[in-house]
This record gives sequence, structure tokens and C-alpha cells, in this order.
Amino acid sequence: MIRYIRRAAALCLLLLVALLVNAARVQLFEADELDANPANRRTTIARYDQPRGNILVGERAVTGNKETGEQLSFERTYLHGPLYAPVTGYASQTYGTTLIEHAEDGILSGTASLLAPLPFWNEFTRGRQPGGNVVTTVKESMQRAAYAGLSGRRGAVAALEPSTGKILALVSTPSYDPERLSGTGSAVTEAWTRLNASKSLPMLNRAIRQTYPPGSAFKIVTAAAALDARVVTDPDASTDTPSPYVLPNTRTVLPDEARGCEKASLADAIRVSCNTVMAHLGVEVGLAGMVETAGHFGFNDSGLRIPSGVARSNFDTDMSEDQLALSSIGQFNTTATPLQMAMVAAAVANGGDLRYPYLVDRVTTGSGDTVRQQGPRSYARAMSPSTAVQLQRMMVDVVENGTGSNAAIDGVTVGGKTGTAQHGVDNSGLPYAWFISWAQPRDSGRPAVAVAVVVEDAAAERADISGGGSAAPIARAVMEAALEG
Repeated sequence: MIRYIRRAAALCLLLLVALLVNAARVQLFEADELDANPANRRTTIARYDQPRGNILVGERAVTGNKETGEQLSFERTYLHGPLYAPVTGYASQTYGTTLIEHAEDGILSGTASLLAPLPFWNEFTRGRQPGGNVVTTVKESMQRAAYAGLSGRRGAVAALEPSTGKILALVSTPSYDPERLSGTGSAVTEAWTRLNASKSLPMLNRAIRQTYPPGSAFKIVTAAAALDARVVTDPDASTDTPSPYVLPNTRTVLPDEARGCEKASLADAIRVSCNTVMAHLGVEVGLAGMVETAGHFGFNDSGLRIPSGVARSNFDTDMSEDQLALSSIGQFNTTATPLQMAMVAAAVANGGDLRYPYLVDRVTTGSGDTVRQQGPRSYARAMSPSTAVQLQRMMVDVVENGTGSNAAIDGVTVGGKTGTAQHGVDNSGLPYAWFISWAQPRDSGRPAVAVAVVVEDAAAERADISGGGSAAPIARAVMEAALEG
């Protein structure tokens, strides 16, 4: 009898060990898979059982939370949602997260190890802390100036502090209210369907996720390449460029909209925006030189994050000479985000040193203690300091004596470049109006701001008037807001 009891006890012990081993296997090796299983609502319930941390502009939170009284206890709210949607993104119980809400989700939801009192605390306890806060680099007055300037038209504005890379404004219009997507139920589903079906694409972040042909605004990159390569040694000397210009190895004639482009100097070509001179200079620099310079400004970088991912701006690396000529004036396959073109203006303003753009200044615990601080860092040496000084002078001439006069600010040194990019079949679509610029107080040793503006539906009679008439006033308003302190 005792022998059978011992056997039964041994069997029970074996079964107990098997249960413990299985439990350990599930907890240690399958926990993540089970957490990620769509059928497991415990993770979703836990995610929304405490308030989410906030996103701040300056000292003010532009997000919040409200109690729902339902199983998912807290729902995201937004202050001035359409104004800040290109910065915050949305945090939806139904559709997930985007932009800062996504890139900094660990901080905002309280799961990031940075918020834990001890290393590996969250991993050991499988718990989380109160949601932390994300403090952005955005300046409210500049954000509002950009948003008001676009007036709901399809377009975008990106503004940088050239000496640091801080993103001071990031606006995309038409916009949307992310709070309409926060919860669950039919109202959220209907809002999602309506927003995605809209022809104006309000959920598209045009400032960082949409690329456009940059048109004549790209001529600043070509000018930098020509000066650095010593293709041009004197910006005020005449070039040997005819007007019109026959594209290399073709019979295609490239005309000039502006007058006075026959054998114009580089400085004059920038001031009045001569297509022929800049296309010819791009060919003389050569494909390798143009690709290298464009890369120094940020083109062809598919890994740029601010911390949200930024669409890749393109400058083709394999082209014939006629294609290179068109690419050098911002046509053919050359495309850029507004943020990319703000980087071009910032590099010129900052003496050729392009700083890495960033949108998050610091992250804190819920009680306000800083756990991560973002500092300035160099992205690339976009051009030599001497080239930057010459381009600064040329861009100032554009504003003071050329196509960018609508961006002038009394008592402030302003440099700019207009541009219009044709698009559509046979260029039948309304042109995109561009203006890139920078501003520096005359009693200051450093530039205050660099701005890029694109307006998609800007009708114009000729190329750069559209950029100067539609986009330059918006850039001026943003620069004025930056200069107010």
C-alpha cells in the first residue's frame, strides 16, 4: 500500500513540476506573443486604465485625457487639435498611434524603462509607471502664424532654428481634429472613413510625409555645388549660357521666364531665377558633384527621423546630361519635403553647417523630472563657409531686389528664394508655389529662423511670381513671429 502511495506522490510531483515548467515557459518565452495576440484584450484594457502623458508646446499641454466610464477608462483629448495635428499625430483606441504619439509612445504610456525607479524594474514587475510628458521644440506663435497664413489651402510650412536644428513650426493644411479618432464606436469609424475619403487628404502630413518638385527653390543647392566645385569662382561674372538653352544631346529647348538671362552671372540668375544658367551649371558640375552636394543637404536620406519618420527627398543618382540639367532646376525626378527645403535654407543661414532637425526637446516623468534631453548635433557640412557667405548675399538680393520682395522685414536681414514647380500631364496642373527663406536680426550674430513654405494650389502667370506672391507672405509672418522672442 505504501508503495502505491509513493508512486502516486511521485506522479503528482512530476505533474506539479511539469505545470511549473509550463508556466515558466509561458511567462518567459511566450508572454510577448500572447500580449500581442489581437484576441487578448488585457493589454488594451491595461493600456487605457491610466491617463496618458502629455505633449507640450512651450509650457502648455496640447493634449489631455478624459474618463470614459467604460472598460477602456481613459481617452485622448487634444487642445487646438487641427493646429497641432502634424506635430502630435493621434492616439486612438481603434486605429493606434501616429507621429509623436507613436514615436514617444513608451514615454506617454508609461512603459518606457527611462521612467522606472530602477533598471529593468518594468521588465521584472511587468508593470508601468504613470505616463511621462514630451516637451516639443515648437513655438506656439510661429505655429499659429503658419496655420493662419495657409488659410486652409493645401500646403505646408516647416521652420527651423538654423544654429540648433530645433523645429519651431510644422504645419500642414487642410488639417483634422485627432480627437475625433480617439475612442471607439461608430462615430470614430465614420470619422475615419470620412477623413480617408476626403480629396483634400487632411490626414496627410504634408510638411514631412509629402514630397513635391521643388522647382526654382532647388537652385540654391545647384549654386552651392557650382561654387564649391569652383565651376563658378566669381558669382558676379557673366556665364557662357545662352537663353534659351538646348538641353545636352537633345533638341529640347529650355526657355527662361525671366528677362536678362543671356550669359547672366550666377548672382543675377539667382536673383531673377534663370532656368538656363542654373541648368547649365548643374551639367558643368556633373552628376557626381550634384549628387554629393544634394546628399549633404539631406536628399536621398531615407533614415531621417525627427523622431517621426520623414519621407525621403530625391535627387536621382543615375541620369543623362539632359535629365541632370532639368534636375538641377528642381524638375525631372527631383522631389523634396517642406522640411527638406527648410534644411536647405538653414544650411545657408548657418554658414554651411546643417544641424540635424528635431521636434522633441526633452521628455520628463509625470512629475516633471527630465529623463532625456535632446541637444543640437551636426547633420553634415553642406557647403564651405565661403560658399555659404556668397549664397547669403545672393538670397538677400532676391528679397531686396528680386522676386522675393514680399518677404522683406524692416530692420531685419532676410534671404530668400522663390520657386514654382509645374506638375500634371504637360504641366496642366496648377503650379506649386515655394518660398524658402531665413531671417537674422541685424544686431545678432546668428540667424533666428529658416522657413520653407509650399502652397499646392497657387495659380500664377509665370514661375517665381507665384512663390513670391503666394508663399513669401506666409514665410514673412512666420519669421516675424520668430523674431518676436
